[in-house]
Amino acid sequence: MSTGEIEELFGNLLSSWNQQDAKGMASLFSDNGNVIGFDGSQMNGKKKIEEELKKVFDNHKTAAYVWKVKEVRFLNEDIALLRAVAGMVPPGKNDINPQTNAIQSLIAVKQHIGWRIELFQNTPAQFHGRPELVQQMTDELSEML
Repeated sequence: MSTGEIEELFGNLLSSWNQQDAKGMASLFSDNGNVIGFDGSQMNGKKKIEEELKKVFDNHKTAAYVWKVKEVRFLNEDIALLRAVAGMVPPGKNDINPQTNAIQSLIAVKQHIGWRIELFQNTPAQFHGRPELVQQMTDELSEML
């Protein structure tokens, strides 16, 4: 079991987003994979993930992810959990927008074709009433730029 494989899978996911590559992102999921987006929207199944992301990328110049993996934990030899923090740099900007900071979770399952994503969840990290935590996360992510 290698944490590197799981971190690579996650990195490929966010890099595909940064490249606005819907097909590339969807290819990282299992056939029945799920996405829970920043706004609570859900995409269920590899085909639907690709269709919905294509719509997003065709109609928007999306912000680019910056991320830091916090933990990879194997639940057994064929299932892994990854937790990360992520921020986004808006198009044409050089700095992270703190309003889009997120905690991201990914569950990966080892299949005969390799590791695939079963669930990716992107949760806003607004830390209501605690602006110092928003700033701390933004500073941590800015080091990754």
